[in-house]
Amino acid sequence: MSPPALNINPPLLNSATPWATNLENLRAILISPSTGAVTTRTSLIHGFPHQHSDHQYLFFDPASSTPDKGTSSTPETPVGHTETATASLNNLGYSPIPLDGYLEFLSQLARDHTELRKTIIISVTGSPQEIQTCYERINASAQDIPFPLAMEINLSCPNITGAPPPAYDGDALAKYLAVLPEAPVLAIGVKTPPYTHHGQFLTLIDALRLAASSLSFITATNTLGSCLILEDDGQGELNPQLPHLGVGGMAGPPLHPLALGNVSTIRKLVDASPELKHLQIIGVGGVRDGDGYRRMRAVGAYAVAVGTGLGKQGPGVFEKIERDIKGAWQKS
Repeated sequence: MSPPALNINPPLLNSATPWATNLENLRAILISPSTGAVTTRTSLIHGFPHQHSDHQYLFFDPASSTPDKGTSSTPETPVGHTETATASLNNLGYSPIPLDGYLEFLSQLARDHTELRKTIIISVTGSPQEIQTCYERINASAQDIPFPLAMEINLSCPNITGAPPPAYDGDALAKYLAVLPEAPVLAIGVKTPPYTHHGQFLTLIDALRLAASSLSFITATNTLGSCLILEDDGQGELNPQLPHLGVGGMAGPPLHPLALGNVSTIRKLVDASPELKHLQIIGVGGVRDGDGYRRMRAVGAYAVAVGTGLGKQGPGVFEKIERDIKGAWQKS
């Protein structure tokens, strides 16, 4: 018996980004007439020790690698960011708001917007045991929160010192999947990092087979780590005082071809595995307009999520995409 399926209609949403951190961020995405779901920023049981001086993001021009002046560590984008700086680089960790804070946000949104019942994907991370606790808390809260809830396990952030993304390692990934319920009530998915060679995809598929009855979806892909944007003086633009000299995860249009390749490859591999064919894929990476949406759908994404495009354009990016495709959501 397959686990619960996601229901995202229209098949457009946000990814777990700094622009989905607080109550008003989530409200703006929820009330957009062009979204079918909302994803929270990735949270931990006790919240991430965010430091404004250390955890930042910037926008840059992908054609020239020229950074916009100014960085931010909050959902408030840098003042004066330019139209051509469509890509992003960040060394952010996870949300400073703990999981229970997001569950309270959802309770408030349900009270304020009784007419809306879009799927809410709660993005979480932590140790395997903490992930188990996250599921239990979300499942318990589902009794009182009328939104359809799902849980995304983020195993792909490249910015945590001393903690490489578990989704790059088969044994580490298996430890997380082993704690999941065999017959979950809520849809559970994993967020994967960008894979760059076929062996990595096969490692993923081998691990997923062991938890096929527990998983409903895959979110592909997270940012590409170990990227660097330099100032004119050769210093890392993203907080050069830090030991990693401004290295961070890249997203936006430069990531788009890699994200398309990941979604396409994962879709083909799960379709070739009878126990995994039910998995839905949320395609993420560089989508900022209708063309990007169409490409993601064409390679097999069930739904399409927007990250950097949300930071650059605000919640209006969703309506722009709908206008671009003239409301033809189901056409690839």
